Amino acid sequence: MALFVRQDENRTELQTRIAAELQEKARKKAEEAELPDGVTDSEYMKNTKQTSKWAWLWLIVFVIVVGLIIWLIVSSL
Repeated sequence: MALFVRQDENRTELQTRIAAELQEKARKKAEEAELPDGVTDSEYMKNTKQTSKWAWLWLIVFVIVVGLIIWLIVSSL
């Protein structure tokens, strides 16, 4: 058999005050955590460089090498 305990849905004054304080803290934290616009917070872009103009050549060489490996495996079966 189960014992059912009736719980009132009424909050005490302390519970209401704590809930209001927690909601206010969450609201303040959400306001502070706005995403940067990328203009003033671009520190992460320092010491980086753009992809060189020869990157497409390396991509083609990689595709050819992978193709050759697959062709050698299939032809050896």
